[in-house]
Amino acid sequence: MNAVIENSDNTPPPLTAQQAEDRRWMAYAMQLAQRAAELGEVPVGAVLVHQGQVIGEGWNQPISGHDPTAHAEMLALRNAAQAIENYRLIDSTLYVTIEPCTMCAGAIVHARVARVVFGATEPKAGAAISNGQVFDQPWMNHQVAYEGGVLAEACSAQISAFFKQRRAQHKALKQQQRAEAEQARQQQ
Repeated sequence: MNAVIENSDNTPPPLTAQQAEDRRWMAYAMQLAQRAAELGEVPVGAVLVHQGQVIGEGWNQPISGHDPTAHAEMLALRNAAQAIENYRLIDSTLYVTIEPCTMCAGAIVHARVARVVFGATEPKAGAAISNGQVFDQPWMNHQVAYEGGVLAEACSAQISAFFKQRRAQHKALKQQQRAEAEQARQQQ
């Protein structure tokens, strides 16, 4: 039976050491996501941690890198594998701001990552809990522990703000193009 435990003043219980660690690394992944946004990429960041140390990090770069596989998770896995000179990333935890897609989930399994912690769910392409539940499939040759919802609101807000800004830029560009076209018609 699950129970919500509240203190007498109705405050939530204090964070466990693991919850505090998860929030710390997710906040760092959000900083990496900002690097993606600065490149005009969807702001997703990922950091791979082993025994409390960063062994790999990445942020979305498929557009700027001309690489459809350059998701934050994939880049963090590649970075870590090169850093430790091993494609097996045993006993590591991957923190990523958004639920991994099928491609990234498959790579996580093949790399033997022990645990994935993600922020916001991704209803369209997420493959941990939203669609496919890749990590739960019995035919996978490695079982990955996972947890979602760490700093979920902040991670979701980061993505939402990016797309809101992008929509506003597209709207302003269309308005400018219409104004220029109207001005050109008037000059004829």
